[in-house]
Amino acid sequence: MLNGVAVGCIYGLVALGFVLIYKATELVNFAQGELMMLGAFTCYMFVVWYGFGYWVAFAAAVATVGLFGAVLDTVVLRRVLGQPQFAVVMLTIGLAAIFRSFASITWGSEIYTLPTPFSARTTRIGGITVSHEYVSIIVGTIVLCAVLYAFFTYTKVGVAMQAASQNQLAAYYMGIPVKLMGSLIWAIAAGVAAIAGVLLAPVSLVDTNLGFVGLKAFAAAVLGGFGSIPGALVGGLTIGLIELLSGTYLPQGFKDVAAYLVLLLVLAVRPQGMFGTVGRKKV
Repeated sequence: MLNGVAVGCIYGLVALGFVLIYKATELVNFAQGELMMLGAFTCYMFVVWYGFGYWVAFAAAVATVGLFGAVLDTVVLRRVLGQPQFAVVMLTIGLAAIFRSFASITWGSEIYTLPTPFSARTTRIGGITVSHEYVSIIVGTIVLCAVLYAFFTYTKVGVAMQAASQNQLAAYYMGIPVKLMGSLIWAIAAGVAAIAGVLLAPVSLVDTNLGFVGLKAFAAAVLGGFGSIPGALVGGLTIGLIELLSGTYLPQGFKDVAAYLVLLLVLAVRPQGMFGTVGRKKV
């Protein structure tokens, strides 16, 4: 159960990036998983290639990927706002392929191990062996969620971001720099993805396929209610626990599809997801 919660936290963090970007720009970023992969590779590069300490490399990787997310919004994605959703989806899918190719060219196709202060460390609690790597994922998720909550609730920039995500035109008339807020939200979403990648790297190792976690994170975002920040986290935890329990108690092969079966069931009963709301417009 602890391992399922830990993996679910990763899905929730990546799903959180989906939701933040969608709320701010109404874009669905299918390259979110690849930003997570780039975060893991960047941290590995700083630790192994350049000899940085783990925590310094962690912060440097998050800052680098966050800055890259802001530049990506300014240079590429801002220019497609207002275009048909199909074009935007295809653009982000193409960006995901480019990011995977870049990672393969830069770091190769090998599978790497990211050394951390938690590697191969366990604690016995009541006859149960608890891995420090999984505990670090859960603790990191809790701390990050608390920081994001405080940022969006108590800071002027956070409140301005919420205003811009709810109504861009009204925010612009109130003097809020909407374009800058959009870039900052992309930076935060990319930074959150990088944090998820670094936390997951010791468990799943680092390779170019790490970004495919984004597909399950997208399912978590839809399950929780696309556009709901608490829903993204709850959806991620739900997907993680379903995967673990189905892999333990169901026949082989169910683990990879059980989460999507539950997703289809939930959408058939409640299409807006667990925490989503149905929008209505008067005509």
